[in-house]
Amino acid sequence: MGMDRIAGSAIIDGKRFAAGLLEDMKLRVESARQKTGKVPGLAVVLVGTDPASAVYVGAKHRQTVAAGMRSFKYELPADTGQAELMALIGRLNVAPDVHGILVQLPLPAHLDAAAVIQEINPDKDVDGFHISNAGRLSTGQPALVPCTPLGCLMLLKDQLGQSLSGLHAVVIGKSNIVGKPMAQLLLAENCTVTIAHSRTKNTPELCRAADILVVAVGRPGLVRGDWIKPGAVVMDVGINRIEVDGKSRIVGDVAFEEAGHAAAITPVPGGVGPMTIACLLSNTLTAFCRLNAISAD
Repeated sequence: MGMDRIAGSAIIDGKRFAAGLLEDMKLRVESARQKTGKVPGLAVVLVGTDPASAVYVGAKHRQTVAAGMRSFKYELPADTGQAELMALIGRLNVAPDVHGILVQLPLPAHLDAAAVIQEINPDKDVDGFHISNAGRLSTGQPALVPCTPLGCLMLLKDQLGQSLSGLHAVVIGKSNIVGKPMAQLLLAENCTVTIAHSRTKNTPELCRAADILVVAVGRPGLVRGDWIKPGAVVMDVGINRIEVDGKSRIVGDVAFEEAGHAAAITPVPGGVGPMTIACLLSNTLTAFCRLNAISAD
């Protein structure tokens, strides 16, 4: 994979990698269609009119169709009740042409997001947030894995070769969406894993020992250059909007310009972000293949 550089570091082009993944997905979807006479279907549920969510849902719809899958979009008014939303999920859980279900977060404040997530059939939970999938992941069983950490793992394997065994990985952030599943994925690859968070007392020292550093906390420029071990590979998951000289820009959780001694780093934007939708579609194909008892190749 071709990369630009910042000082001595390779800049990991997540956009290019995701495009390749989507091209591969088209071939695999066609193979699945030939085996079963069906194609994967992804249902996305949007409640309310949050502008950022609407953009994400539109992008997911376009890429789902581009990959040869069926896209089902449910746009519900902001005042939709809990029972109505749960009933919709119940119908999607048993719909034979729906293999993946995603409820776009955040939900309006009056809705119980945790209850909604647990209502989704775990075998169709392509966000990987259901407690059953979290449990499967943590015990080494086949699971649907949250898309962002799955994308990070793909980029790490591409950068470091397929074996990460024995490397020391530090994950900053302990969210259920990124930090915890990222740590579980790295453990499954036989890394030695440390999780740091807001109460960790010696985070810079921990980071300086890391061969792999994954940062997902939502604090712009938290990780300074002197936190990064020379030759480390850095996954910057943060997406932060800041004002610089009166202009808005997007930055990560790592002080990017100070990371020239890393072996490689994901930029923000254009690094981990583009992988998320690609991995969502990969999860949908995985769910389809498991539900139809066929190989995912």
